[in-house]
Amino acid sequence: MKYALVLFFAIGPLLAQDVKMPADLDKLAAKASEVVDVSLDGAMLRLAGRFLSNNDPDEAKVKSIVAGLRGIYVKSFEFEKEGEYSPSELDEIRHQLRGPGWSRMVGVTSKKGGDNAEIYMKLDNDHIGGLVVLCAEPKELTVVDIVGNISLDDLSALGGHFGVPDIDTSKEHKKATKE
Repeated sequence: MKYALVLFFAIGPLLAQDVKMPADLDKLAAKASEVVDVSLDGAMLRLAGRFLSNNDPDEAKVKSIVAGLRGIYVKSFEFEKEGEYSPSELDEIRHQLRGPGWSRMVGVTSKKGGDNAEIYMKLDNDHIGGLVVLCAEPKELTVVDIVGNISLDDLSALGGHFGVPDIDTSKEHKKATKE
């Protein structure tokens, strides 16, 4: 998941009707020592947004962002030991991402550490219309799906809320990750 955090700052939104989480991913929960499963559709996001304060500038910004989203979906599985899942568990999602308009934007493969990340984006009329992040580490498997219109700054502001990892888009962070 650490590569997802580093790579997330370069991305936008996702159309959920185009990409479905495979049911096979849920079977991994029985093998995993820790499971994160966030499934918030637009109505749930709006309801959750009501609990955010308009008086706190950060919460007010998140509330306004959430109002424009149609969903946030995160599935993350952490395992006790390596080999408890197969990287092919993501093949069904990858197959969907070969559809019209989707492009693989980023691919990170580490033969040494086994940490792999992929980011797919769908353009919709010159706008980012979709985003999928797939992260496969030796003991962790994560899929992140954000649905709706969202800018880079908005994505950063959502970090730490609704299951979205913290994202630092500052120039200092970008420079540090390159070194």
